[in-house]
Amino acid sequence: MERLVRFLWRQQYFYLEGLPLPSSFITRPSLLVRLRDAADREAWGEFVALYAPLVYTLARKRDLQDADAANVAQEVLLKVSVAIKEFEYDPNRGTFRGWFLTLARNGLHDFLARRNRQCLGSGDSATLALLEELPSQAEEEALWEREYEQRVFAWAVERVRPQFKGPTWQAFWQTAVEGKSGEEAARALGMTVGAVYVAKCRVQARLRAEIQEVESA
Repeated sequence: MERLVRFLWRQQYFYLEGLPLPSSFITRPSLLVRLRDAADREAWGEFVALYAPLVYTLARKRDLQDADAANVAQEVLLKVSVAIKEFEYDPNRGTFRGWFLTLARNGLHDFLARRNRQCLGSGDSATLALLEELPSQAEEEALWEREYEQRVFAWAVERVRPQFKGPTWQAFWQTAVEGKSGEEAARALGMTVGAVYVAKCRVQARLRAEIQEVESA
């Protein structure tokens, strides 16, 4: 299992550096059940692609270097690979991402504490200061939610973009993301204003459906 997680993390790490990561995604909450099978590469591939960047970003926002942030993410993924066997999905007791945040926060603290112990002998107190400056749990949860929403949107875009032709996608992107008016997008794309808004609604509906799959966990 450890070898599989390390392999999948290496793939995701390359993706973070800008290289493409081919993957197929499946519906939740079945993902959480499938993660208990160490041999299910498809399920673990989706999990790593969606959640690993969250840990990496959390660590980077705590001023960790790139390599250290990657190490923290990998360590957290390995912990999940063990803990998921005991995890019981119950929406009434909280979300999966809340449970995952606890593991990520603990993993980050463990890494900083371990590095601090190594630095104390040399008189380097930088890591200790970083530990003391960590935000409160409420602040970290708010940051996590923001990063989660951004990552889920990016994930949904990756899923949905190939399903639409260029003008349809651009009509959505220019109006919903870039903030152009329907008239501006219509002129730029050679479409009617009505066609622009129809295209925007079609893409938004598909994105909403993809995001709802993730939100169920």
